[in-house]
Amino acid sequence: MPERLEPGTLVYDPQTRKVGEYQDRVGPYVMLRPVGGGREWQADPARIRAATREERLSAGVKALNDRFREGLVTPRELDDVSRPPVPVPGCATCEGLATRRDEARAAFDGSAETDANVLLRQHQGREHGGPPAAGRRTFRYVPYSIVQDASAQPEYEAYCVSGEEADCGASSGPCQAPAEVEEWQRRHTQETRHLRYRRSFADYAVLERQG
Repeated sequence: MPERLEPGTLVYDPQTRKVGEYQDRVGPYVMLRPVGGGREWQADPARIRAATREERLSAGVKALNDRFREGLVTPRELDDVSRPPVPVPGCATCEGLATRRDEARAAFDGSAETDANVLLRQHQGREHGGPPAAGRRTFRYVPYSIVQDASAQPEYEAYCVSGEEADCGASSGPCQAPAEVEEWQRRHTQETRHLRYRRSFADYAVLERQG
């Protein structure tokens, strides 16, 4: 894993064989999110690496095609996303990422240029509600609180990471209680003598508008 990662940096996780957006570090793991959005997953920071240009492009195209098939992107929007994002006037972060992109382009570093575009789009999606449209646009801050979704059951899961050259890879599958995961671990250890597991917990959250 690179020494320092910015949120939104695209990395490759060999455990899941997927490209994900780096979100944060939680305990001994890092949290990755699928390109284009979706459910986050935990990854071993010692095993992830920077995604190659081909991997980034492939993941981006797949995410865009998935959204198009689901009716979330129109053909016109599909064309707009393929163009470099334009910084929002007056936003220091936008201008900084645009400068970073220009420097990469001047150095003929296509990989760094692509990363800058990805980070700029993600920043605009989080802070500005998407890329700026033509003409003047006004943004208003709306406060939200994040709470656990009581209508959805949390999920617990364990993965066997025992093995000398490669992880076993066996999984308990999503379970509704920690006891179910522990029982699966006991059975798997009895059958294989494997002793090391990576466990994960996932729940669902909703944003509630304040006021």
